[in-house]
Amino acid sequence: MDEKLVVVGRIAGLYGVKGWVKVTSYTEPRKNILAYRPWCLERAGVIEEVDPTAGREQGKGLIAQIAGVEDRDAAAAMVGKDILVSRELFAQIGNNEYYWHDLVGLRVMTNNGVTLGVVDSLLETGANDVLVVTGERRRLIPFVIGDVIKCVDLAAAIITVDWNSEF
Repeated sequence: MDEKLVVVGRIAGLYGVKGWVKVTSYTEPRKNILAYRPWCLERAGVIEEVDPTAGREQGKGLIAQIAGVEDRDAAAAMVGKDILVSRELFAQIGNNEYYWHDLVGLRVMTNNGVTLGVVDSLLETGANDVLVVTGERRRLIPFVIGDVIKCVDLAAAIITVDWNSEF
């Protein structure tokens, strides 16, 4: 698989004795991970392509069955592996909408040209998402387009913010 791969979840544990696994999903809504095919499982740089043949919500989580994995011992070898899918499988999004994955690693600058650091991750707070920016120190910057976020230039890998560099 040559396309750009994106981590969308993780094999978190075992479920039952017939090779099913518990899945931690990073997608929103979480069950979207079950619609992507194929999955690539990765640990320590080793990637293997697998086909999830079945999956469903189970309690507060998700479970899935992988083609060719028919018992608990085979499933145990997958626990802890990241689940990656091709970026091409993602739905198209509109203007001023971004996948979190696309924002991580972008340089964050103020309107005045002061570099604050690089987006390390994002947090979901309920009210709005928050950029976790690491530089000479860690900053939490609300991802509010228009008020705080002035420009996201994916091609230049820069986010321009209206933010006091002293905060």
